[in-house]
Formats: sequence, C-alpha cells, structure tokens
Amino acid sequence: MKIPSIRELEKIADKINKILSLGDVVFLYGAIGVGKTTFARLLIHRFEDKKKIKKSEVLSPTFNIVFEYEIKKIKIKHYDLYRIKNYDDIKNIGLFDNLEQNITLIEWPELIKNKPLNRIDLFFEYTEDYKERSLIIKTNGRLKKHEFW
Repeated sequence: MKIPSIRELEKIADKINKILSLGDVVFLYGAIGVGKTTFARLLIHRFEDKKKIKKSEVLSPTFNIVFEYEIKKIKIKHYDLYRIKNYDDIKNIGLFDNLEQNITLIEWPELIKNKPLNRIDLFFEYTEDYKERSLIIKTNGRLKKHEFW
C-alpha cells in the first residue's frame, strides 16, 4: 500500500494500536529515512493519547539501542538494531527478556534468528523515484487474523 502522507501512516498506526497486546512484537524493516522511527513515534503517541497522558519525545534509539516508554500499565520497548553487527550481541541486550510484559518495537530486525510468534512485520520501501513510500504488512501468530489493506 502507498503511504502518500503522514496522515495515512497515522491511520495505520491507529489500526495496529487497536490490536496490540502485551507480548506482541512489531518488526520494522526498511532503508534509512523511510519511516520506521516515524511510525514508532506515531504508534507510541497513539497509546499515550488513549491513556490521556502527555506525549513523549520519541527519538530513534540508534545509539542507545533501546528506549522504554511507560504508558500507565503498558511498557513499550523501542529497539534499534542498526549498530548491532552479530547475533551474539542481540542475545546480550536482553531483547526478548520478559517479552510477555511489554510491547516491543524493533527497527532493523534482520539479524534475529528466532522470531517471536505474535508479531507484525512492517516492510517500508521507497518508490523508485524516492518521492513516495509504500508499506507491506505481514501478521503472524494470534495477529494473523487481522487485515490492514
């Protein structure tokens, strides 16, 4: 599906927000600058809006590896694995520790070998002329029953 505007991406974040539960994971694939962190920000802000709390400054966790957001009884962990170079490093950061107690967003998940069952894979791409973006959504596990297009 094409993503012609930030408003369209907000609509997708809203739909995904409605189906996520603790223990679910969202993998964000795509080139630098294609919209992965923007999507994570929109999704986190949607959770904050629903709980009527002040919006957080959601930044890319590229250098920190992970940022955590406490939204009342929900904890969202936002990872960026861009700087991770091998699978052993992934094991050392505790990526899936206490998975069932969080919603986990992961940018650059390509190195992950054992993928969690209940996840949504978002594949962001630029069009050939780099003027537009598109998104392919794949659902897995209990999220498989949901359609987004």
